[in-house]
Amino acid sequence: MTDNTVLVTGGSGYIAGYVIRQLVAEGWTVRCTVRSLAREAAVRELLQVDNGRLSFFAADLMADAGWAEAADGCTHAVHLASPLPAGTPRTADELVVPARDGALRALRAASDAGVKRFVMTSSVAAVAYGRGRGEHHFTEADWTVPGPGIAPYILSKTVAERAARDWMAREGGAMEFCSINPSVVLGPVWSRDYSSSVVIVKKLLDGSLGACPDIGFGVVDVRDVAELHVRALTAPGMAGERFIASGRFMKMREIADVLRTGLGPQAHKVTTKSVPDWLVRVAARFSPLARAVVGELGSIRHQDASHAKAVFGWTTRPEEESILDTARSLLALGIVKV
Repeated sequence: MTDNTVLVTGGSGYIAGYVIRQLVAEGWTVRCTVRSLAREAAVRELLQVDNGRLSFFAADLMADAGWAEAADGCTHAVHLASPLPAGTPRTADELVVPARDGALRALRAASDAGVKRFVMTSSVAAVAYGRGRGEHHFTEADWTVPGPGIAPYILSKTVAERAARDWMAREGGAMEFCSINPSVVLGPVWSRDYSSSVVIVKKLLDGSLGACPDIGFGVVDVRDVAELHVRALTAPGMAGERFIASGRFMKMREIADVLRTGLGPQAHKVTTKSVPDWLVRVAARFSPLARAVVGELGSIRHQDASHAKAVFGWTTRPEEESILDTARSLLALGIVKV
């Protein structure tokens, strides 16, 4: 048990829900930010935790109001809030600016409140992109190389984490900072308000993805990612640390095969087709969605999570379990109908 108080930003988010549940179960007092307090009742209903240990504050990534009040009295912070759109933004700045400026607002508020440890949710998007076609191996020492073809979300995570680390070097003082860098986060969803990463499984399951492009992702379970965040809050020696949180890299066609094998008739809409690279390149001239993936065609990115496993004894569920648990929850909630 603990008497510590933790600020959790983006309290209505997918990973945040699992983090908050674990924190409250372990005795933390949690102060969460949401963009609007109109969300509070719905989030409390979903979380089903001790309401006496949970409070909500309105704070937006793009405004100063509310951050000081939310951080007041906190000993620790987990910064999960970051823009993650369901569609394709018109410009990269729609994601880059709130991701960067929101991280800096959270850091300033935490530092001013005397927070001892700040854990930032970054992404392998800040680690493993921009190398082009071929097979690549990445560790925490690597950074994404910005350039033509880099999707706005990938750029936003790269810029935000670099800005946070630069700010810590200049102004962080005694506050400790570390980042958790997950790959594509899957696992059970609780409602229709789910992470954009889950859309990969949804589009396969509902048949809206007519064929699989030659792209892929590291897969990691939301429950395992939440556990890593909680461990990082109190483990010794975290200052400056960076932890990749990823399981096996899987191509879209492999994920489709897991669904078809594990779900049987419920996966009858899951495509077995592959789309040739040339067709994706043609589509990229007209489709923002195709344009966002064309630079990663044929790329295999192995994201090494051995550092987190060595430091924390962290383990991950099998990727197949995470994929199927995602699908079954989408079916159970009626988000996908077959």
